[in-house]
Amino acid sequence: MSDLVLYMKPTCPYCRKVMTFMSRHEISIPMRDVSIDRSASEELERVGGMAQVPCLFIDGKPMYESDDIIAYLDETFPQQ
Repeated sequence: MSDLVLYMKPTCPYCRKVMTFMSRHEISIPMRDVSIDRSASEELERVGGMAQVPCLFIDGKPMYESDDIIAYLDETFPQQ
């Protein structure tokens, strides 16, 4: 399986959309809250090239856009 980390802000509606999907489908991956974790915010900008959230890092490569992230998670974690 790929190494996954979700960079997010709890106040972001697109982040909440992704987190709601994850909760409903019982998907648990590491998350970094860029609103309280300065190193996460800096890493997101340095590696991803922008401060936009949500951002799913897949093996260190950024994926932006909540719908793309949800589609990836849905494919990666199929429901039984």
